[in-house]
Amino acid sequence: MKSFLFVLNSAAYSGSYTQESLDVILIAAAFEQEVSLLLLGDAIFHLKAAQNTQGKNCKNIGLIYRSLSLYDVENIYIEQDALVQQGLQQDDLLLPTKVLNKLDISTLMKNFDFVLNA
Repeated sequence: MKSFLFVLNSAAYSGSYTQESLDVILIAAAFEQEVSLLLLGDAIFHLKAAQNTQGKNCKNIGLIYRSLSLYDVENIYIEQDALVQQGLQQDDLLLPTKVLNKLDISTLMKNFDFVLNA
């Protein structure tokens, strides 16, 4: 089994790229690979609770994130600076996450077989 860290940088609902990235993450997890996620910058909004997609022509990605545990995707990391910059706290997020500073992120990336920007 290989370990994958998917690094998400783009804001939620910023086009089809987010949905396509989540599809790849789910596919990797479905093939019983070790999958973890790291959300940086505006990608923190992927996990914001109470997402409203009414009037948008897209799926609510919050529902997809909630299903990750079914695929054994349990390690979701977020950037501490992103929380502060966006005025969010962990209680504002859909799922439990591990908050990392920049040094921790650098160390984390070294622990995976593959680090992919998604």
